[in-house]
Amino acid sequence: MNDIERFVTRRRQLASKMQGGVAVIPTATEQLRNRDVHYPYRFDSYFYYLTGFKEPEAVLVIEAASKEKPTRHILFCRDKDVEREIWDGFRCGPDLAKEAFGFDEAYSISKLDEILPKLLGDQPAVYSPFGHDTAWDQRIAGWINKVRAEGRSGVIAPSEIRDYRTLLDEMRLIKDEFELQIMRRSADISVQAHCRAMQTTHPDMYEYEIEAELLYTFHRHGARTPAYTSIVAGGANACVLHYIDNNAQLKSGDLLLIDAGCELEGYASDITRTYPVNGRFSPVQRDIYQLVLSAQQAAIDKVRPGNTWNDPHDAALQVLVQGFIDFGLCQGSVEGVLESEDYKRFYMHRTGHWLGMDVHDVGEYKQQGAWREFCPGMTLTVEPGCYIRPAENVPQHFWGIGVRIEDDVLVTVDGNELLTAEAPKTVTEIEELMK
Repeated sequence: MNDIERFVTRRRQLASKMQGGVAVIPTATEQLRNRDVHYPYRFDSYFYYLTGFKEPEAVLVIEAASKEKPTRHILFCRDKDVEREIWDGFRCGPDLAKEAFGFDEAYSISKLDEILPKLLGDQPAVYSPFGHDTAWDQRIAGWINKVRAEGRSGVIAPSEIRDYRTLLDEMRLIKDEFELQIMRRSADISVQAHCRAMQTTHPDMYEYEIEAELLYTFHRHGARTPAYTSIVAGGANACVLHYIDNNAQLKSGDLLLIDAGCELEGYASDITRTYPVNGRFSPVQRDIYQLVLSAQQAAIDKVRPGNTWNDPHDAALQVLVQGFIDFGLCQGSVEGVLESEDYKRFYMHRTGHWLGMDVHDVGEYKQQGAWREFCPGMTLTVEPGCYIRPAENVPQHFWGIGVRIEDDVLVTVDGNELLTAEAPKTVTEIEELMK
């Protein structure tokens, strides 16, 4: 199966799940950064998942099969425009896009308002990302109202608006081998970036200098963008979960927490490593680090078919809470600390998330009120942590220590595959690499 056939197959799968109706799926809009300068463009994940088409100003329409008609896949995109190509680069245009991307029909995006109401006539439902964008919702409503205005001629407007994301989330949750090959490459590039960061770091550098090393490695290997804004947090900055200032000077004796991953061909990787700026863990840093590492291993061991989404989190919590008690950070029994949630002073987030085209990828974590079971093809992160801010009842030698360790994990038939296993994370491995 070639790349285009994969996208055509996905569109057919979505059409069969729709059981009638028309899906209208826009790509992302270009966004201004300031005045007439745009942010680098990134397509909508749902749209790209079904098309492989990267240009802005495009809409996919899928008309599900009925008794009278077969399924149709229609693309609306920008016209071929030699003048604009001089300024902005190549454009497919409808004719080439139809041939190259396997559509049944393709039209200029300028004809969307003219053609869409005709496609919605006598359809039971329209599928749209309702609530995602007010302007888009208004366009959908306008097209439906235009169909309603033709009621006297016997045309019936869709009676329901449904959200195609519910159907596509389930499809995207299970990755096929084509997707996994990309994710393994994305993970490998991010592994190399973290290794380079460890080898480059030394006291008195600035956090942004380390961020530059990460971005250099991403770009050098063909991953032109990070999957999210990199977190490069030295010392107490690591206790800010989403720290992105990345402008402080690194001090000998501090830890450096880096949460960074690249995006490759639309798929994210997501790695966190924590290591000493001077290349050697202090005894107290080593104790906290080993605790988080043990919690992560306990969680990874729970990622396998038949276990549920919450099992890794529960396993990590058991290890962390026992450690917090042993270190005098929490008092009482494990059960008591879990019940009181006193541990949340030091560990306040979940142990992972789905991973795929979006770094926090789609897919429900519960089904009918119960935690979802793992199935082969699911990909997720496992990322326990410990963040110790100054407080009266916290021993001072722990203050300002923040540790998180995160890896990307694939659920396999008989267990799991650690996609980011080559990124050093034992104390010995890190200290050896930093020599």
